[in-house]
Amino acid sequence: MSAMSQREFRLRLYGHRGAPAHLPENTLAAFEKALADGANALELDVHPTADGHFVVAHDEDGQRMAGVSEHINTSLLDQVKKWNVAIGAGRDLGHHSIPTLSETLEAFPDVPMSIDLKPDKPDAVAPLLEVVARHGAEDRVTLASFSTRVVKEIRRLGYPGRTTLSRSEVALLRFLPAAIARRFVAGNAAHIPVAHSGIRLDSRAFITRCRSLDLRVEYWVVDDPGEARRLLDLGATGIMSDDPALIAPVFAERK
Repeated sequence: MSAMSQREFRLRLYGHRGAPAHLPENTLAAFEKALADGANALELDVHPTADGHFVVAHDEDGQRMAGVSEHINTSLLDQVKKWNVAIGAGRDLGHHSIPTLSETLEAFPDVPMSIDLKPDKPDAVAPLLEVVARHGAEDRVTLASFSTRVVKEIRRLGYPGRTTLSRSEVALLRFLPAAIARRFVAGNAAHIPVAHSGIRLDSRAFITRCRSLDLRVEYWVVDDPGEARRLLDLGATGIMSDDPALIAPVFAERK
């Protein structure tokens, strides 16, 4: 497929966990701040509670964000809701609670989201798909995981929305010719850092290879406008930032 025939994607500026440069990460307030600052998409993380609810949090426990040592997967939703995740910010930001995924989907009904299921637990996939489907959000939610087992389970269960590439799929794209790699790549988007374990993932050749397979290419975490501009110039379709206000002017240049 030639560069001229590659699919065109709307550029996405993701609030990475919202706007954690200003407000506690993965909270409704942080998501609102990100969108107000120019983001047009959100990146967030989820964990299941002991009573079967999905909450929006990066860590498996509340130690870093709330000074609470309990784990999410052994806590009830009512317990997790009492945690003040502003404590970890190191400054007075009031009280901010962990939202559920349902609350987040309801609060931002038209916003594209990348949702990362953090636990390496394939049995958590089916209930997660149920939540996304219940909110009619499959067309705007890209599901992600660092776990290859979880990514495979999402696809096995027939999720009709988009999925990110697994780590192994990214490696295949990086080292194999596109004609061969396309036989092993089933996802829709590469959500990647510019480098991993000393291997660069930000070359024009790699991005062009991804785009030739109609894959979105989104980089995390980028808070430098010059770096964001460089990646977009190379063909990236999205940037994930902790401070979207810094990156929004770069996107405005391309409207």
